[in-house]
Amino acid sequence: NKQPGGVGMKDFGGIPGSKGGRGAQQAQRKRNDPRGNAFRARGKGKGKGGRFGNRVDRQASVKVGVDWVVVEELELAQFNKLQTNKPTVEDLKWCGHLEEYDETYDSISTRTAKKLERIETKEFYNVSTTDDPVIEEMATEETGNVYATDAILAHLMACPRSVYPWDLVVQKMGDAVFIDKRDDSQFDYLTVSETAQDPPAPSDDSEALNSPDNLSLEASAINQNFTQQILKDPRDLADASQSKREEFPEANPFFDADEAAPGVAPASVAYRYRKFTFGGESPVSVVARCELHGVCTKQGRKQYMTAFALNEFDSNLSGGVEWRQKIDIQRGAVLATELKNNSCKLAKWVSQSVVAGADQVKIGFVSRAKRTDKHNHVILATQFYKPPDLATNITLQLTNIWGIIKMLADKFLALEDGKYVLMRDPNKPVVRIYSVPPNTFEEDYEEEEEDEEEGDDE
Repeated sequence: NKQPGGVGMKDFGGIPGSKGGRGAQQAQRKRNDPRGNAFRARGKGKGKGGRFGNRVDRQASVKVGVDWVVVEELELAQFNKLQTNKPTVEDLKWCGHLEEYDETYDSISTRTAKKLERIETKEFYNVSTTDDPVIEEMATEETGNVYATDAILAHLMACPRSVYPWDLVVQKMGDAVFIDKRDDSQFDYLTVSETAQDPPAPSDDSEALNSPDNLSLEASAINQNFTQQILKDPRDLADASQSKREEFPEANPFFDADEAAPGVAPASVAYRYRKFTFGGESPVSVVARCELHGVCTKQGRKQYMTAFALNEFDSNLSGGVEWRQKIDIQRGAVLATELKNNSCKLAKWVSQSVVAGADQVKIGFVSRAKRTDKHNHVILATQFYKPPDLATNITLQLTNIWGIIKMLADKFLALEDGKYVLMRDPNKPVVRIYSVPPNTFEEDYEEEEEDEEEGDDE
């Protein structure tokens, strides 16, 4: 299963693309091999200046059709001025399970660094909004009027910091709005040094070690493996009854034991379906599937956590802070550099944790074993943060990020019924809402289904 840029995610251990589950297998088949424009959009063009070539004329994340009509254009700078009170929150449903955090990772240092393992016996899912059977059921029951996932909400919350082009699909049907990702987009892949002064340079060489697409694949696999490695495996405990694994009322809605490979189980993820209600003259109720990654104990109290990994690829190309020299004694300096280089990514992670109601965020600092080895990595340090505290550290205002969601929800709900694309301009800090034909993006999917059927007949 090779990905764009000639790098297969199997090389890194695991595929961070979407996996199908009950009610989503066909739609997810395409997402397991996303070959859209997004990777190329991140860097294709003429780069000028800087060691990475930080002036790049990027392409749009998806080609604008001749029959697309601009409904509205919004400046991202204006998003930073938006404010609203935090919404009231209601938990609707819990699914999946959570493993217990392994506290030995609290004491990791450069002297006791642990090799990052490849997690090959866990299934990971990034199912889209409209492919989620639970959200479909809630929409049928009219539980809310805007439906999304925590990743999509976090992306919108952090979008004023974005540099690379992106797009989301919005469908307005009656009194309901569904915010979704395209089937062949790179939405679920992490960016690397997106906000750096000298971002990674594009390359026509698919094997280029530090090209934007290859760095993205590497970072996504690191993050996925890290979230599972730092948890205890109940099978390793002398007494399984001592495990603090938490099973939720309903099983993982995307895992199908009949289709899973032998010995493969769903990753430790709790799907927490939540409703966020904004008051006012036109109430907005956002229903979202949120993710938690583990359970930990702090001051004798059980707490839910999310986990993410920052990764170092080459300090000479990313701010000059050598992690192995600084991480033990000046971790704040490392985080400050990461905030400059990965401001948008960090804002997404904090926003995702806020939306999911996490008590703690676990940040891992993962580095290549050797500067030129993109396949082997070591965990140099980890750090717990409370989401509000980390938000303050990265100057992310919670009233602002909720203000962005409220503003966009109001705009989408006011649209005529139909399909729309919300798209960031590839070279200007502007987003546009396009009205698009109802079958937009569906023709390619239908052609792929036909190709698969023909392949099955052979």
